[in-house]
Amino acid sequence: MKTLYTTSVTAKGGRNGQVKSENGVLDIEVRMPKALGGANDDFANPEMLFAAGYSACFDSALNRVISLTKIQTGETSVTAQVSIGQIGNGGFGLAVELDVNIPGVSIEEAQSLTDQAHQICPYSNATRNNIEVKLSVSNNG
Repeated sequence: MKTLYTTSVTAKGGRNGQVKSENGVLDIEVRMPKALGGANDDFANPEMLFAAGYSACFDSALNRVISLTKIQTGETSVTAQVSIGQIGNGGFGLAVELDVNIPGVSIEEAQSLTDQAHQICPYSNATRNNIEVKLSVSNNG
């Protein structure tokens, strides 16, 4: 891989601590969500941060594909649902569902553009064959 960009974020305190980027732009408390034994859902958590990164990255990949194919669409959106659960070896794993909306095109075109974006998105490439990623597509304007 030819590196184009590198960043660094440091965590202290794990799931009940703080994460801070090297430039200080990201500086937030993280807490265990209520479903995993935390007190409430008032804080960010690792799954939320992963969902934010994946959805933003996938939407960028999608818009690159749209630009290259010169297809006219409305404003796209990607919602990432990230789940954590126990896996067979006693450890934990993640699963992702991406809800992709591409208005202004047929559902077949939306599916094709989404499939193409899934091939170039760095998060999709990093997770492929490692965790389950489901894609659902809509074309609501």
